Amino acid sequence: MINPPPPDLFGTSEHELFRQTVRKFVQEEMLPRAREFDQKGRFDKALYRRMGDLGMLGLRYDPKWGGAGLDWSYTAVMFEELAQCDNAGVTMGISVQTDMATPSLHQFGSDELRSRYLVPAVQGEMVAAIAVTEPDAGSDVAGIKTRAVRDGDDWVINGSKIYITNASTADWLCLLAITDPEAGYGGYSQIVVPTDSPGFTYQLLDKIGNWGSDTGLLFFEDVRVPVANTIGEIGRGFQQQMMQFQDERLIACISANAASETLWEQTRKYCEDRMVFGKPLSKMQVTQFKFIEMLTQIVAAKELTYACVRKRMRGEDATKEISMAKLFTGRMCRMVADHCIQLHGGFGYMKESVAGRAFVDTRLISIGGGADEVMIHYLAKMLGF
Repeated sequence: MINPPPPDLFGTSEHELFRQTVRKFVQEEMLPRAREFDQKGRFDKALYRRMGDLGMLGLRYDPKWGGAGLDWSYTAVMFEELAQCDNAGVTMGISVQTDMATPSLHQFGSDELRSRYLVPAVQGEMVAAIAVTEPDAGSDVAGIKTRAVRDGDDWVINGSKIYITNASTADWLCLLAITDPEAGYGGYSQIVVPTDSPGFTYQLLDKIGNWGSDTGLLFFEDVRVPVANTIGEIGRGFQQQMMQFQDERLIACISANAASETLWEQTRKYCEDRMVFGKPLSKMQVTQFKFIEMLTQIVAAKELTYACVRKRMRGEDATKEISMAKLFTGRMCRMVADHCIQLHGGFGYMKESVAGRAFVDTRLISIGGGADEVMIHYLAKMLGF
């Protein structure tokens, strides 16, 4: 790394040992299959099971539910290393399992739900997905229309979700649905929905990037699940999902920063080897200026993200800082990818180029998990505008 991790966050021998464990896993079991996963449009469930065996899928969760009981610094270590797998889609699919679909279940779920769904997810025996976005409601979560109507001891669910990662591989969904249309923000609930439920179907979508993960459109037609599958209190789903979003956004920043730093290093090596007008491209002043501008943005994004990690480790609310980090990192990684594809020239426009893949993969950071415009809107409200 050009900008080494700060010792106050990752300075222990335990951190270094864990980093080496994840790095070995990435180098031996992910990197060699990076393009294979792209071609398949998904990665094998066996990868989850292997990560479960290594204790990677529940780092911050209570050991009672199979977790490691660690803090956010270990999560940051893991995703900095996973970002080196040369497949952003795979990293995204894993992050859905660890930090998008399961945090609410861990924090608010009943013991029965955690035993049936969280423990197998932490072990890698079950794959989870988060089902919030709809065709007419993305970052505007309050605009969702999927309904769960109570019928005795069951919810009967009708509606659809779109752009859902792990759509075809998920064994269960953390679904956000309206359970009381008259209750405003108190009318939403999070519900565990097994994907083998009658009435549930999906249709895969064709993305421009992040090819290593499956993304789809989900349909619910009179899907019946027990009311006992509600995560936490009925009517608290909106608030719980807002909390869960903070984990998602912070993971996106950690991964994107690490991937951008690696792309910077790879592009520098390419420019040192690439001869133009009789000298290496890296020796041209205009190229050097671009590298310094990129690295400054990368370091700034990393430091802002590490500040968020520190706050989470102290148990403090980091919503404002995470929103800023998400906004800044999304723009940073797009700028870095754009400069790097330009520096690679024609080769950068090829699918086999790391810069070309980064160009389409990083574009999602400013959209998924809350668009840039939504981060700005939230920040303006938090600051009293």
